[in-house]
Amino acid sequence: MRTLLVLLLFLAQPFWEVKPPDTWSDAEIDTILQSSPWVATTRTEPAVRVYFATAAPIEQAEAQLRKRSKLPAPDPDYADFLNEHRDDAFVLAIPYPRVAGAGKADESKRMQDETEMKIGRKSYKLIGLFPPTPSDPVLRLVFPRAVKAADKTVEFKLYLASLPFPERDVSFFVKDLLYRGNLEM
Repeated sequence: MRTLLVLLLFLAQPFWEVKPPDTWSDAEIDTILQSSPWVATTRTEPAVRVYFATAAPIEQAEAQLRKRSKLPAPDPDYADFLNEHRDDAFVLAIPYPRVAGAGKADESKRMQDETEMKIGRKSYKLIGLFPPTPSDPVLRLVFPRAVKAADKTVEFKLYLASLPFPERDVSFFVKDLLYRGNLEM
């Protein structure tokens, strides 16, 4: 009976909790990158996918995808930033279909001024960004690592330059962002 209970608990957990990343199937990697708790889609059309680039399951899935598809390593400046600031910042990533126009100075400033994270009643400004490039069309927004496991939700107000209706909102339930017992963002 005890073995059956342990087996049922094992089967009830998501695959990323019980399987090592190198055993994830291509479909499982796609699930993590497209529809896991670390990924959300804005409601405003056109919908935009937003994900926590620095969450361990996302990083592990991307590493497996790069390994299997022989994709290039991440931008060295971005990798250096992560090595130096992993404990005090996290990165919210947005695949960006329109690289042209995303780097305009006035739009970039507006993005920095209007993009924020909200936890309860407290707001936090964007502390940096890595703009999309033709070889890596992903906008990476850097926020302070202020979210705690006891928080209920974390919300983001985004200004996404060069998109129609550039103001977007997205939120995540913090309790869903746990991975192997740790808050991952």
